[in-house]
Amino acid sequence: MIKVGIVGATGYVGCEIVRILNKHSKVGISYVISQSFEGKKYSEIYPNLKNIFDMECSGLNAEYICRNADIIINCLPHGISSSYIPMALENNARIIDHGGDYRYKNVEIYEKWYGTKHQHPELLSLAVYGLPELYRDKIKTAKIVANPGCYPTCSILGIAPLLKQSIIDTESIIIDAVSGVSGAGRNTELAYQFCECTENFKAYKVAGHRHTSEIEQELSLLAGQEISITFTPHLAPMKRGMLATIYATLKHNIEVNDLINIYKQFYKNEKFIRICEEGRIPETKFTAGSNYIDIGIAVDKRKNRVIVLSSLDNLGKGAAGQAVQNLNIMCGFDESEGLEAPGLYL
Repeated sequence: MIKVGIVGATGYVGCEIVRILNKHSKVGISYVISQSFEGKKYSEIYPNLKNIFDMECSGLNAEYICRNADIIINCLPHGISSSYIPMALENNARIIDHGGDYRYKNVEIYEKWYGTKHQHPELLSLAVYGLPELYRDKIKTAKIVANPGCYPTCSILGIAPLLKQSIIDTESIIIDAVSGVSGAGRNTELAYQFCECTENFKAYKVAGHRHTSEIEQELSLLAGQEISITFTPHLAPMKRGMLATIYATLKHNIEVNDLINIYKQFYKNEKFIRICEEGRIPETKFTAGSNYIDIGIAVDKRKNRVIVLSSLDNLGKGAAGQAVQNLNIMCGFDESEGLEAPGLYL
């Protein structure tokens, strides 16, 4: 039985990981760390787990964290994990990190977009970007898996086949993406309160969202050249879910069914990626509560432009589900262990 520790366990991502791993047949949760709720039973914070998961929350103690888990899943924001990750590696623990600290190949890009100095740039060479569909073999043996953000996951997987096949003009990429409010975390800021979000739809961090740099890094690696994009995130009045609409100019005329076949071939062995047939468009309720991502393709022949729509659960494939998928790969388990539940729909 693999011992898994969860740091930052009482946020929405941490709660989703607990919910998934509680039914996982090959791992056991060895601790749940929460500074805000230290000493409280987990089921007091999330009563839906009463008599299901009643473990007491522990405080952030680096030595305890590092010595009591085979794999540590960090659900805290960037910067905080630096207090224990070096010690964890010394104790042969492996890390799945939801912060942005280890997603970048170039420390200068991280420091520019996150506005802070990286505490352990020497560890970047040990980290693997946690998109199984692109880096599965490296994830198997990785010491640190940098779980991607939800926006990058939705965007990168949506456009990857087009870049890999050199089908599009790389200067023309525009991504408009929409997230449910849980994407901001268990947040008490005014902008995420009910009366501010309900019956409202808004863009935010226009021309400056930090995930732009993460998407550009991975798209550049796929294309074999430097890629810059226009990326605009939006907040929708729903709890969970994400939809990205990706626009790019085609280099040549190509029929939509040919593009669909390219996508099906590219993702032919990927259980959690579902390619829609012509005329079908992804919707957030098809993937909410699951680890699936749905991708639909259309072509605007007037403009010779491809339009890709990709949908996932920002807490599922965009965070917790993907973390468990990476955990399964790291441990040599069936990749879908604990993750086969369909979307909630309602």
